[in-house]
Amino acid sequence: MTRTITIDPITRLEGHGKIDIFLNDAGNVERAYFVVPELRAFEKFAEGRPAEDMPQITSRICGVCPTAHHMAATKTLDDLYKVEPPIPAKKIREMVYSAFFVEDHALHFYFLGGTDFVVGPHAPKSERNILGVVKVVGQEIGKKVIAMRKELRDLISLVGGKVIHPVFGLPGGIAKALKPADQEKFKAAADHAVEFALFSLDLFNDVVLKNKEYVDYITSDAYKHETYYMGLVDEQNKVNFYDGQLRVVAPDGKEFVKFNCHDYLKHVAEHVEPWTYIKFPYLKDLGWKGFEEGPASGVYCVAPLARLNAAEGMTTPLAQDHYERFFKTLGGKPVHFTLANHWARLIEMLYAAERMKELAHDPDIISPNVRTIPKEIPKEGFGVVEAPRGTLFHHFQTDERGLITKANLIVATLNNAARIAMSVDKAAKSLIINGEVHDGILNQIEMAFRAYDPCIGCATHAQTGQMPLTLRLFDLQGNVLRVIQ
Repeated sequence: MTRTITIDPITRLEGHGKIDIFLNDAGNVERAYFVVPELRAFEKFAEGRPAEDMPQITSRICGVCPTAHHMAATKTLDDLYKVEPPIPAKKIREMVYSAFFVEDHALHFYFLGGTDFVVGPHAPKSERNILGVVKVVGQEIGKKVIAMRKELRDLISLVGGKVIHPVFGLPGGIAKALKPADQEKFKAAADHAVEFALFSLDLFNDVVLKNKEYVDYITSDAYKHETYYMGLVDEQNKVNFYDGQLRVVAPDGKEFVKFNCHDYLKHVAEHVEPWTYIKFPYLKDLGWKGFEEGPASGVYCVAPLARLNAAEGMTTPLAQDHYERFFKTLGGKPVHFTLANHWARLIEMLYAAERMKELAHDPDIISPNVRTIPKEIPKEGFGVVEAPRGTLFHHFQTDERGLITKANLIVATLNNAARIAMSVDKAAKSLIINGEVHDGILNQIEMAFRAYDPCIGCATHAQTGQMPLTLRLFDLQGNVLRVIQ
C-alpha cells in the first residue's frame, strides 16, 4: 500500500513550496517531488511597460535579493540602449553589489541554511532559527551579525535610495555621484565586513569542520550529485559577481563551454513537468535526459559551490587562501557535495568583503562622471549578474519607443531547479528506510534544498498570461484515477 508524506510548507526559504514523498509497501521511497505550487507572472505583465521601469519592476519579485534583479535589469538596459557606463559608475555599482552580497550571504548562513549546523539538524523546530543560533553562539555574536547587516544595508540605502527596492541604476550609469564622506563610510564598512567574514569562517571551522558528524553529512552520498556547473568569470577565469562570461565545467571539472550572455539561448533551454510551476533549464548542447547526473545529462548547477567549481580561483588574497583550503579538504575539484554550498557561501562572503574594500579605496568612486546618456533606439538587450543564489539572466525586447514587447528571466533558483529536485529525491531515498520517519529526518530532507538558498518567488513565472490548474486524484497504489484541468 502506497503511503504519502507531505512536508507543507517547506521552511527557511524565500517563497512557497512543498515536498511530496511516496513510499512503497516496504516503507522505502519510490519518489520524492519538490513541488512549487505558486505562480508569478512578472515576465508577462512587464509587457507594455517602459524598459526603464524594469529595474524597479523586477526588484519587486523578491524582497530578499532585489539588488540582484535591479542590477541585472540595469545592465540589460545598458545593452538595450547600446550605452557604455563611465568607469566610476561601474565601480560604484560593483561596490554596492559587493555590500549586498556580504549581507545576503550572512542572512542565509545565520538565519536560514546554516542554522541546521549551528543548532543541529535534529534540534527541536523551535530552536532551528536565529534565536537558536544566538542561544548557541551567544548574544554578543548575535548582535554582531545584526549590526553588520544593518551597516551594509544602510550603505545600500545611501547609494541606492532604498535597500529593499533600489532606484539608483539607470541605463548608462547611476542616479547620483558619491561624496568623499560617503567613501569614508564604505571604507569603514568594508573593514568591518572583512573582519566579519573571517569571523564567520572561523565559526564554521569550529562548529562544522571540527564536528565529524557534520563533516559526514557534508560528504554523504545522500547529498551528492555529479553534474555540470555554471558561473560568471573574468578574463582569468576567476570568480566575478558583476561582469564577465559564463563558464560551464563538466562533472570532471574540465571546461565544457564558455559564452557571452548574448548567446545564452544557444546553450540553455527549459523543460516543463506537469507537477510543478517551476521550469527546469538544461544545457541545450546535451539535451534533456531527465533528472539524471553524469556527463551525458544536461542538468547543471549554479550558486556558490558551482561558482567555485566553474572558476579557477578568487581575485582577492584571503578568499583565495580559503578557496584552496576548501578544495584540498574536500578532495579536489570539482566538489560535488551539495551541503558544501554553506562553506562556499562564506568564502564568497569574504571575497565580496575584500572586493568591496578594494573599490571603497578607489579614487574613481567619488568622480562626478557617473552617467552616459543613451542615444540609440532600443530593440533588444541582454544582461547577466551572479545573484547570491546563482546566475541571473535578464533579456528584454522592445519596440522603437522602448516599450517591452517580451521579457525573459532565467533566475538562479530556476537554473538550479533540476538539481534541487534531484537533491530532495536522493535525500529522501537515502534517509527514509523501512518507513522510519521522524521530524529530524524530514528536516534533513529539507536541508537538501536549503543548501541552494532557493528563492521560489523569483523562480516561478509564465509567459502565457494564464494560471493553469491541474488536479490529480491518486488511489492508494499511487495510480492516477482522474485528472481535472
